[in-house]
Amino acid sequence: MTRTPAPTRHGTAGAVYFSLLGPLSAVIDGRPLPLGPRKQRLVLATLLSRPNTPVPVDVLTDVVWPEGPPRTARKNLQVYVSAARALFGAVDGDDRGRVVHDYGGYRLRVEEGELDTLRFRTLARAGRAAGERGDLRTAARLLREALDLWGERPPLHDLRDSAGVAEEAERLESRCLTVYEDWAETEIETGRAGVALDGLRDLVERHPFRERLRAAWMNSLHQKGRQAEALAVYDDYRQLLARELGLEPGPAMAAAYRAMLGGGRTSRPAAPRNAACGVSLPADSRHFTGRDGELARLLDVSGAPDGAVLIVSGPAGVGKSALAVRAAHLLADRFPDGRVHVRARREDGTARGRDGMLDELGRLCDAGGPGRPDPARAENDWQDWLSRHRALIVLDDVADEASVRGLLPRSGRCSVVLTARGQLAGLEDAHRTALAVPEDDEALELLATLIGEDRLRTDPPAALRIVRACGALPLAVAVSGMRLSVLRHLPLAEYADRLDDPTAALDELVAGDVSVRSRLAAGWRDLGARDRGTLVRLAGLGRGGFTLDRAMAALERDERGTIRAVEALIDSGAVTSPTGEVTAHAALYEVPRLLCLYARESAATERDAGAPGPVRERVRPLGGGASLVLGRG
Repeated sequence: MTRTPAPTRHGTAGAVYFSLLGPLSAVIDGRPLPLGPRKQRLVLATLLSRPNTPVPVDVLTDVVWPEGPPRTARKNLQVYVSAARALFGAVDGDDRGRVVHDYGGYRLRVEEGELDTLRFRTLARAGRAAGERGDLRTAARLLREALDLWGERPPLHDLRDSAGVAEEAERLESRCLTVYEDWAETEIETGRAGVALDGLRDLVERHPFRERLRAAWMNSLHQKGRQAEALAVYDDYRQLLARELGLEPGPAMAAAYRAMLGGGRTSRPAAPRNAACGVSLPADSRHFTGRDGELARLLDVSGAPDGAVLIVSGPAGVGKSALAVRAAHLLADRFPDGRVHVRARREDGTARGRDGMLDELGRLCDAGGPGRPDPARAENDWQDWLSRHRALIVLDDVADEASVRGLLPRSGRCSVVLTARGQLAGLEDAHRTALAVPEDDEALELLATLIGEDRLRTDPPAALRIVRACGALPLAVAVSGMRLSVLRHLPLAEYADRLDDPTAALDELVAGDVSVRSRLAAGWRDLGARDRGTLVRLAGLGRGGFTLDRAMAALERDERGTIRAVEALIDSGAVTSPTGEVTAHAALYEVPRLLCLYARESAATERDAGAPGPVRERVRPLGGGASLVLGRG
């Protein structure tokens, strides 16, 4: 991209002004502010690159010590953070709570007038908003102002020998590239394609798979009367995609190409300028606890400026929906075109079809044409909408890959978060976060938020028994807490005794219309008959986990057949496995306690009744994994 000379950057008189769009620097009243030694600058650069957002301690540690931290790393990091607080104290007269400990990391509070990247983001957002209103001249001006904040040298170029800072710097450059695309498309729509044309060729050469850049270059050439060159841009791109990725250009670019062949207008496809989807999310839970690292990763990946697809997987009731909903609420400022939550299952737990979800997304986001188009047309309309907007889509409790193919963005800046019990291994180019059952202390923290710290302290050993009888499964712990919050007279020890009884535990894990048994039943229904039989046999191995050898004996299969059977259950979320690399024979697998109880109960009932299906569902299922939105539920 052709860079312009960096403007003089001054904050408000008496205020500090930081710059990341070049070397890390700070000024106060036009005077440079010393930022300390290199490691201290690395910490400050990382905090500034994620302003007003918690940065996990692990991330800061990796930035400062990429080859491995010393034993004193945490203490040293605290020294660097204290130095940052002192820096602001010298500027403000006190630190005003500038650097605070939050979500297992540190958060730096900074205003727009104090950081050039925040100013860049505000100008870019205002430019896009002006474009959505149809004020294209204002949009082009504001977007150009945002681009002009970038200097002649790459962001944070003085600290890029740290892989962590280099990654943040690349994100900043990617954000600039996205704004450049917005600006170029806007200038094309105003009939000023020549303004954008010069820089587009160079950018396409550097980013050959960036479809919006290709489309803008193609449209600019066509608007300047260079049709043969414009058509060649499309043909070169089509051949590149087919050769390298086995794909075709997206629907928006293909439509522009067809319009050129027909002699039509080729600016961005017409769409309602106010066609944003707004906010349609379940309520965030005040009982959300833990998951600091997973939440930070979800915010980081799904909030990336170029968009991303992220899969959050794990057993039923482990807190996937709660995590996704919490992240969606915290990402409000990064998705100006809205945040939408769509359940991938019906109330009875059965999977919805792709076309049904596509229809709902089209209605929520005003992404369809008039009437009810055929599925292929609906998918093209949806992909076109995704390519032109910046929105977050949460598809909750996805059953399989086929149900979401065609719903995930092929281009553009939208992000999609999928929650699923299974791994959805067939989806490529997705970031993955697997949720494990929390440790006892975190499960106790969740229980305390529901029954109160004072009550938990009356009998800590009984509280621990409750958590362990629930297998620390967040949904079960949450239901226990809701039940105990109503039964105030019930001693914790007595309730723990009830849960310890394998014949009564699932009957106790019911609070109103929320039932752990119903959630387990939905997962049971997803399994085929063969996998159900395998699960019942493995459940009979008892608590404490099982090895491959024990599984071979229980299943009466050879090694290869046993590995396939166990891994099929891992993929469905019914069996947990080690998080690190380990050989199949050394691994310790486990069927969660409550699922063991349900599998045995269901198998016994089916044998007695001679009929398949889930058993004793006496309450309404939770539906889609988000009717109960709890930090661990």
